[in-house]
Amino acid sequence: MQIRGLMADTRPLANPHFKRLWLANIITVIGAQLTVVTVPAQIYADTGSSAYVGLTGVFGLVPLVVFGLWGGALADVFDRRTILVVTTSGLIVTSGLFYAQAAMGNTNVWLLLCLFSVQQAFFAVNQPTRSAVLPRLLEPGLLPAANSLNMTVMQAGAIAGPLVAGTLIPVLGFEWLYLIDTLTLLATLSAVVRLPSLAVAGAPTGTPGLGSVIEGLTYLRGHPVLLMSFVVDIIAMVFGMPRALFPEIAHESFLGPEGGGLAFAVLFAAIPAGAVLGGVFSGWVSRVSRQGLAVIVCILVWGVAMAGFGVAVALADSFRTPMLVAAVLMLVVGGAADMASAAFRSSMLQSAASDAVRGRLQGIFIVVVAGGPRIADVAHGASAAMVGTAAAAAGGGVLVVVLTVVAALAVPSFVRYRITRPDQTPSSPRT
Repeated sequence: MQIRGLMADTRPLANPHFKRLWLANIITVIGAQLTVVTVPAQIYADTGSSAYVGLTGVFGLVPLVVFGLWGGALADVFDRRTILVVTTSGLIVTSGLFYAQAAMGNTNVWLLLCLFSVQQAFFAVNQPTRSAVLPRLLEPGLLPAANSLNMTVMQAGAIAGPLVAGTLIPVLGFEWLYLIDTLTLLATLSAVVRLPSLAVAGAPTGTPGLGSVIEGLTYLRGHPVLLMSFVVDIIAMVFGMPRALFPEIAHESFLGPEGGGLAFAVLFAAIPAGAVLGGVFSGWVSRVSRQGLAVIVCILVWGVAMAGFGVAVALADSFRTPMLVAAVLMLVVGGAADMASAAFRSSMLQSAASDAVRGRLQGIFIVVVAGGPRIADVAHGASAAMVGTAAAAAGGGVLVVVLTVVAALAVPSFVRYRITRPDQTPSSPRT
C-alpha cells in the first residue's frame, strides 16, 4: 500500500479531453526534444563554440518574454481553443522550415538562430494557453496530479529525444530529426482541434495591449507568495542550468565526437531521466501541505546536485568513465528535484488565480520557467569561455544554494505557505 501511494495519480486521465492532450504529448514531445537537441548540436558543429550555442538563450528569451506575456493576455480574451489551434499550426510550419534549412545545407548560424526565435514566439503563446485551460477541464484537487503527469511525459520525451538525436545525428544528419518533429506535431493539432470551446466568461472585447499585461503583473505583485515562487525558480534556472555546456563537456571532457555521441546523449537525457523518476513516484506530492517549504528544499537539492556535476567534470581527466557516471547521477538527482518543485509551483499558481487573469499569470510563468534556462545558456556559455566548463557549472550550483537560502530568509511567509485542502483552513497567497 505504501508503494502504491507513491505511484503517480492517474485520475485526471478519466477526463477525455485531458487524456487526448496527454496521449498526443507522448508522441509530440519526443519530436520536440529532437529539435531542442539538434539546434545546439548543429550550431556547435558549424561553429565549434559554446558561446554561439549560448546565443540560443538570447534568441529564445526575447520572443519568450514578449510573446509569453502578450500571449497570456490573449488567452484571457479570445477562445483558448482557437489560440491553441493557431499556435500549434505555427509550430508545425516553423519545424518544417528547420528541416528545409538543414536539407539545403545551411551553415549560417544567424539564419538558424532567427528561425529559432520565430519558433519560440509560437511556443510562448501556446504554452500559457495550454496551462490556463487545465482548471477548465479538471477540478482543483486533480491539478497537482495533472501537472505531474504532464511533466512526466515531457521529461520522458526529453530522455528519448537526446538518446535518439545523439545516435541518429551522425548517421542521418540534422534534417531528418527536424522532419520527425514536424510530423509528430500533427498529433497535438488533432487533440486541440477536438477540444470544446474555451471562451473566457466576461472577457473584454478587442485585442489586449500593454495595459492588460500590466494588470496581470499588478495582480501578481499583490500575492507575494506567488511572486516568490517565480523568484526562487529564476535563481535555480539562471544560475544552475548548465545545458549550454553539454556539447563542449561531451567533446572535451569525455572525448565524444563534435556532433552527437554517447556522452552527448546521456548528458542531455540525464535531467529529464531524473524528472521522469520523480514523476513516476509522484503520488506523495498531493499529500504535501507545506508547499512553500517543499519548493525551497527541492531547489536546494537542485543546487547541490549541479555543484556536484561541476566537480565530476573537473575530475574527468583523471577518472573519465567513473566521472561520467557521477556527472550523470548528479543531473538525475537534480532533475527529480526540479520536477517536484515545478509541480508544486504550477499547482499553487493555477489554484490561486481566477479564470479572468489565469492566462496572464501563466504567461508570466512560461517566461520565468522557459526564460530562466535561456539566460543560463548565455551566462554559462560566457562563463565557460573565461573559467572553463567545470568551474562554471560548479560555481552556478553553489550560487543557487546561497541565493535560495537568502530568499527564504527574506520572505518567511513563502516557507510557511500551506496548500489549501478541503479539511484545512486555507493559507492565503497574499500572506
